[in-house]
Amino acid sequence: MEALHKKIREEGIVLSDQVLKVDAFLNHQIDPYLMKQIGDEFARLFKDAGITKIVTIEASGIAPAVMTGLNLGVPVIFARKHQSLTLTENLLSATVYSFTKQTESTVAISPRHLTSSDRVLVIDDFLANGKASQALISIIKQAGATVAGLGIVIEKSFQGGRAELDAQGYRVESLARVKSLADGKVTFID
Repeated sequence: MEALHKKIREEGIVLSDQVLKVDAFLNHQIDPYLMKQIGDEFARLFKDAGITKIVTIEASGIAPAVMTGLNLGVPVIFARKHQSLTLTENLLSATVYSFTKQTESTVAISPRHLTSSDRVLVIDDFLANGKASQALISIIKQAGATVAGLGIVIEKSFQGGRAELDAQGYRVESLARVKSLADGKVTFID
């Protein structure tokens, strides 16, 4: 997706050979037009997959997930990272480790919103080691639902998440596949 590659080149900041900062358009300040294009592309890629729900993790996955859900005409559920007074029933939950934040947290979804009849598309902003994706897959399986695929905005292909998901047989569609962040430069897999 050329618009996303261009935005990453122009506004992404390489902090190290492992970390790409994209807070100017994706995970702090959001570029709504780019999110619409991302939603259009995920909808195009998964239009024939029978998607009934989209699942993401708060907060950075919400914008691309909502735009995809709008396009596909399906609800979007975000796994919450923080317990609330209203989210108390027997929750579907999993633990996820954040590479960027170097912390572990529990994410949860109400079982009222995810059922065994659902075909679920996972949308996330980044795929690195695959921990967030694996946590969402665990939650989806707890509900008895089917994982129809994963839509990733930016994949760090030099880390092991994609290989692990591929080995488990999941369909993964990444809009920007980063080959390397070496020498402060973003190199994409074409």
